[in-house]
Amino acid sequence: MSTTTESPVDTATGSLQEQARRHLWMHFTRMGAYSEAHEIPIIVKGDGCYVWDEHGKRYLDGLSALFCVNIGHGRADVVQAGADQAKELGYFSNWSYAHPRAIELATRVAAFAPGDLNRVFFTSGGGEAVDSALKLARQYHKLTGKPTKYKVIAREIAYHGTTMGALSATGITSLRQPFEPLTPGGCHVPNTNLYRLPQGLQASDLADKIAERIEFEGPDTVAAVILEPVQNAGGCFTPPEGYFERVREICDEYDVLFISDEVICSWGRLGEWFGAQRYGYQPDIITTAKGLTSAYAPMGAVIVSDRVAEPFMSGTNNFTHGFTFGGHPVCAAIAMANLDVFENEQLLDNVRRNEHNLRSMMESLRDLPIVGDVRGAGYFQAIELVKDRETKESFSDEESETLLRGFLSSELYRRGLICRADDRGDPVIQLSPPLIAGPEQFAEIESVLRPVLEEAGERMQVHHA
Repeated sequence: MSTTTESPVDTATGSLQEQARRHLWMHFTRMGAYSEAHEIPIIVKGDGCYVWDEHGKRYLDGLSALFCVNIGHGRADVVQAGADQAKELGYFSNWSYAHPRAIELATRVAAFAPGDLNRVFFTSGGGEAVDSALKLARQYHKLTGKPTKYKVIAREIAYHGTTMGALSATGITSLRQPFEPLTPGGCHVPNTNLYRLPQGLQASDLADKIAERIEFEGPDTVAAVILEPVQNAGGCFTPPEGYFERVREICDEYDVLFISDEVICSWGRLGEWFGAQRYGYQPDIITTAKGLTSAYAPMGAVIVSDRVAEPFMSGTNNFTHGFTFGGHPVCAAIAMANLDVFENEQLLDNVRRNEHNLRSMMESLRDLPIVGDVRGAGYFQAIELVKDRETKESFSDEESETLLRGFLSSELYRRGLICRADDRGDPVIQLSPPLIAGPEQFAEIESVLRPVLEEAGERMQVHHA
């Protein structure tokens, strides 16, 4: 990767490194890992598919920061829309008031959403959107005469957020345990990891596991099912043929709301406005965030069907829930400008045109013995790493720690590639580049991944059969 000669960033009160170590509490971060000998990665600039650190070194952002900078970095025109809005109306709430940008954005989002999802409730981000959807499902059933429906069925290893409500749906034990007891009602079923199907299960059985869990819990207690179109945690699990069609049937049969959690999978990540459109199913509720503004401002939304919204729209009923910054006019203006970029520069077409190129590059790595599986959809792909490809033997927890945190994460970054090396499940590397990326960036990614994975295999003593 190329570098620039910019000087390290300093301030009058000490270097950014010193200030960060002393004052900044980073998210999901082992703070004890950083010292004068082990710097915090400080990113100071972005342009297109690339970012630069405080030392002027350039990196290819193969993760869209956190699955969210869909239009790429450095779009001054999008930021300017927010500045222009701030001059006109910097803030007003959506609590019994409306303002033009929130109205316009809600109308535009509803037009993109599938079917009759015509009502948009804005939040500050994805976790808030999921929390709001779970509360909405509970209140909906109370208003429609089924007050005992409160449980939510999600999938194992799925990540739906870290608020206390959303955490009840999240299926990752290590994220749940520190905060137990959680909000009651979270129930979990097998995910769609087709590489590691539970013994005795076929792919065609997976959707029916949801029906079995509803029966086990009692249909009169289950309010909602929440699923991602492609499950993030565990490494981009795609659905088997007919999966979502069957889930829709099950939800209809048991009067359970179907929530499509598209915080990542919407806004072009899978080549469509929404992941539900990619896989041809109709949810009752969509949760979204990230690409809605391409992370140029914090914003999320819950998009609700007319049927689910109807009980809240008459008499004295109301959804007794809200956020100060939901529908913020500056964020809404930035979202509108972001969507202009999508349409004017045909970003969905770029994903559809180049998805095969990204996947082919990743498939080419299958000759490496450490590569067990390649999976995903659109610009949302993963490689699962294995100890033995013939038996699919994975690494132990200790080995994963050595592989991911002891080598892969730091070495990929050192060589100029930002991606995710993760073991919420079995060890994977995830790629989710900006939607403007193309073959040039994919070749650059491969030029880093291949030698790093080769070395990782040697370090972990993974050999060809």
